[in-house]
Amino acid sequence: MSAKTVTILGSTGSVGCNTLDLISRTPEAYDVVALTANRNVSELASQAKNFNAEYAVIADEACYQDLKDALSGTPVKVAAGQQALDDAAQLSAEWVMASIVGAAGLRPTLSAIRRGVTVALANKECLVCAGGLMMQEVKDHSAILLPVDSEHNAIFQVFDFDRADSVESITLTASGGPFINSSSEDMARVTPEQAVAHPNWDMGAKISVDSATMMNKGLEMIEAYHLFPVKEEQIEIIVHPQSVIHSMVTYKDGSVLAQLGSPDMRIPISYSLGWPERIETPAKKLDLKELARLDFLDPDPVRFPALRIAREALHMGGTAPTILNAANEMAVFAFLEGRINFLDIAGVVEETLTQLDTSPLTSFKMVHDIDEEARAVAQRIIGRL
Repeated sequence: MSAKTVTILGSTGSVGCNTLDLISRTPEAYDVVALTANRNVSELASQAKNFNAEYAVIADEACYQDLKDALSGTPVKVAAGQQALDDAAQLSAEWVMASIVGAAGLRPTLSAIRRGVTVALANKECLVCAGGLMMQEVKDHSAILLPVDSEHNAIFQVFDFDRADSVESITLTASGGPFINSSSEDMARVTPEQAVAHPNWDMGAKISVDSATMMNKGLEMIEAYHLFPVKEEQIEIIVHPQSVIHSMVTYKDGSVLAQLGSPDMRIPISYSLGWPERIETPAKKLDLKELARLDFLDPDPVRFPALRIAREALHMGGTAPTILNAANEMAVFAFLEGRINFLDIAGVVEETLTQLDTSPLTSFKMVHDIDEEARAVAQRIIGRL
């Protein structure tokens, strides 16, 4: 059996590193075509050497010479810039991991989809910003889209696509993040270091903050709406602090199918990497006897308003989710830089939504334009704060 050719968009992030960890365990089964990163030259160069990548691409053009120097004397081809990311996605890999964080991942992910290959989607912003357009591209180009987020991957594993009308609801589980038991007063004093310290998952800073505000679950709700043939009102969210049940599908006959596993991203990544087969992972096997309890509770809409704001954006439709995502990115980065406090994040997003008109999303250029406009509005609000 020939080796599977793979490209990893965002290889130095948490998902990218976990993907390479899996590949390293059976390196003969994979040929790495391209690896990309934003600015992490040293890690990207090390990965490209260790996995014999054909191409290494850095998004920040200012890092080009450093990457070229780091890979001098190797056969690895080096490139930089946004167009180079798109070009990397268009190379001949049959399996592409789309794990560039934020709206920056939209263009290269779209490039991979338009080749009609298997795309493992770890960038939720692609579907949040342009869900309808993106899913139409998947259909038009006969691409295969495999969700990598643990929640959507769990639903994908137990959803009966051939009998979607038998599904009553889908339930996304949320860990609740590090502040699930904190008061609003305590949350007002949260530092970036506290916000990125997730109790269960090892994730990047931006996603960790989204988990802490629970905006991450709001974005996942919008993503689920596009990934699965369900209506908005069929998507439920429940807090499950142990992160053992990753999501559930409830059927009309009363059956509830859930996917369980240890909180290790290598499990959903491996499902996508090996699909339609399953491959071994080093993840700790779930031992139900070790679990003292499994808890479930409703999310608090007062302390975590991001869920309400995201659901309102989904209900409004059109450009609203694009605005939501752009404003949230700006607010999260402002918080990480110490320019606003933790509770300001949701406020910035909500105010940005009220200042912009929402209309049907008809093109990817429109996605780009509204994204830029929303970021400018959010930046003004942040500056005022």
